[in-house]
Amino acid sequence: MAQDSEGGRVAFIVKGFPRLSETFIAQEIRSLEERGLEILIVSLRRPSEPLRHPVHEEIRAEVLYLPEYLLAEPRRVWRGWRKARRLSSYLRARRLWRADLLRDPSPNRVRRFGQALVLAAELPRDIRRLHAHFLHTPASVARYAAAMLGLSWSVSAHAKDVWTLPPWEARVKLAEAAWAVTCSAAARAHLLRFVPQPAAVSLVRHGIDLTRFPPPPARDHGRDGRDPENPAILLSVGRAVAKKGYEDLLSALALLPNDLAWRFVHIGGGPLARKLVRLSRRLGLEPRIEWRGAQSQPGVLAAYREADLFALAPKVAPDGDRDGLPNVLIEAQSQGLACVATAVSATPEAILDGVTGLLAPPGDLGALARAIESLVRDPERRARLGAAGAARVRSAFDATAAIESLMPRFGLPARLGAAE
Repeated sequence: MAQDSEGGRVAFIVKGFPRLSETFIAQEIRSLEERGLEILIVSLRRPSEPLRHPVHEEIRAEVLYLPEYLLAEPRRVWRGWRKARRLSSYLRARRLWRADLLRDPSPNRVRRFGQALVLAAELPRDIRRLHAHFLHTPASVARYAAAMLGLSWSVSAHAKDVWTLPPWEARVKLAEAAWAVTCSAAARAHLLRFVPQPAAVSLVRHGIDLTRFPPPPARDHGRDGRDPENPAILLSVGRAVAKKGYEDLLSALALLPNDLAWRFVHIGGGPLARKLVRLSRRLGLEPRIEWRGAQSQPGVLAAYREADLFALAPKVAPDGDRDGLPNVLIEAQSQGLACVATAVSATPEAILDGVTGLLAPPGDLGALARAIESLVRDPERRARLGAAGAARVRSAFDATAAIESLMPRFGLPARLGAAE
């Protein structure tokens, strides 16, 4: 594992900042700041959501927004190119990009090089290294800019970037990065297919900040689906995108017995939100569903504490995209909330089937419905699973351990443990 010992700031290249769905990145930045790391956030796009989590307001780092579309800021891109091409390593960076472009002749590949030009030209001189969150587009910008500037770069891989990146690109980036980490054993096993050394990719589970998710007040486990006036509350938190499997979850809810009293609450935005509302109407579920849209962290925490059961049905999307380790499963369990999910990617790492929750095979709507029904009807079992899940989160998914593992990688003195 390469480490840093030089002074100066680290530039974190991210897809967008702030983003409600990437709280774990914001929490990592904030925690590293608290331990003394000076950070510049470099965002490939501007925020599209009006809401922010409290952690976003606590971050001290400046934010440098690159042009999301090159044609929107042509003068800035032109100035970036004129300055970057005078750098001694510019030709090397252009060769790297041209080799990538031959394999991937797409507008996206052109855009990433243009963003790298602007970054190389505008990056403050006290930046000593680049770190990308996500192995796909942020890592491309980091790689090209680092090549121009003669800096090292590192990467944290998470979900879509792990599962949909072409093998050739994964090999190239993992070979060149100073170090790479990922947040699940499933993702690490996949990435190790592209590198010969097991040490090339380390497992660092990002977990959650337990100070933001303290133990909840005593939960009322009395709702068992028998009282229409007091239905069991089913909760799901996640973006309305294909890999989250909300079409499957709604279809499974439609299979629940008519005599079971329940209400479903969904929190999250996303491009498929309207489609899901239409599907709920076709399935006759609309009277039982509350669509709350995107929420800040305090609203999500309150929803965890109001609910009786958490449900998520992730699956592999048609393009191969899939979840990494869904943080919402960790958050929900931290509040003593029993969870039902499908066994895709790293969900079995978050939920131990029959111990801290229940898992169903992906796409098996009947099994998913039966798991939900069984826990709605059995409050005592919900309570046992919820308590076991909360205990495991506090022992295995405390974000502090992840931060302590990352510290030496960024040149900070380690205080506790190391990565697995």
